[in-house]
Amino acid sequence: MQPSERAAIVGVTGFIGRGLPALLARHGMATTGISRAGGGSVEGVDRWQSTDSMDFSGHRAIINLAGERIDRRWTEKNRRLFHESRVGLTTRIVEAIARLPEQERPEVLVNASAVGIYGDRGDEILSEEAAVGTDYMAGLCDDWEHAAQKADELGVRVVTLRIGVVLGPDGPAFEKLGRVIRLGLGGRLGSGKQWMPWVHHDDLRAAISHAVFSGSLRGPVNGSAPHPERNGDFTRKFAAALHRPAIFAAPAVVLRLVLGEFSTALLSSYRVVPSALERDGFRFRYPRLEDALGDLIR
Repeated sequence: MQPSERAAIVGVTGFIGRGLPALLARHGMATTGISRAGGGSVEGVDRWQSTDSMDFSGHRAIINLAGERIDRRWTEKNRRLFHESRVGLTTRIVEAIARLPEQERPEVLVNASAVGIYGDRGDEILSEEAAVGTDYMAGLCDDWEHAAQKADELGVRVVTLRIGVVLGPDGPAFEKLGRVIRLGLGGRLGSGKQWMPWVHHDDLRAAISHAVFSGSLRGPVNGSAPHPERNGDFTRKFAAALHRPAIFAAPAVVLRLVLGEFSTALLSSYRVVPSALERDGFRFRYPRLEDALGDLIR
């Protein structure tokens, strides 16, 4: 029996997940939403399940976007939340797949990851072949991807999508930065020389859809635009698009005092390029920051 044209989206109520059901519907694919509450209000979702009782029978694809937000202090309590919401939940997804008869298993698992897997690498250009980093964030992402890759042993094509900073209305990065710049308080973080991988939310959703329907894309995939920006240039261009100055700077020592270990994620340099997506024929609508800001601010 072949899986039906249905996808299960774990984390469908989140910023990226909310826009996926309508996109998948254009390809004739229905959506089962999976949330902690076992319900929600997302256009295009016609079935719901809880993360405590996941059943993927009758699904062609699983998309896992779940994960507690990491932009908070990395206390021991929060580290447990980060791990359970990523590695723990992904492990339970793979276990649910394993319970199905082989012929009823989904064809593909698209599992979120993050560019933080590379660690702070300066000016090094980071394709998917680059080595994994050694810091806390890199280790968390590496464990997350290993948990997802176990589905490959079950005959499921696995894509681990290493996501950068996502820009879009209602998105935390875009909204927070826009608010600060509109107040005239925007500026570089630390030296501003660190590379910042970003992606327009429409391109990220399109990349997820591409991963679902591509028969060849598998393994690590960088989910960011082809032209990353240095943090100082990113802030300057964002401010210019809003017709605001970007003259203030947040010194690294201040960020560390205010944000603790999370500041390392803001100060690290990730010069990430989406080699796997482009080799697989994916084309970005917004390959450059000016393109993305022009669309979003308009």
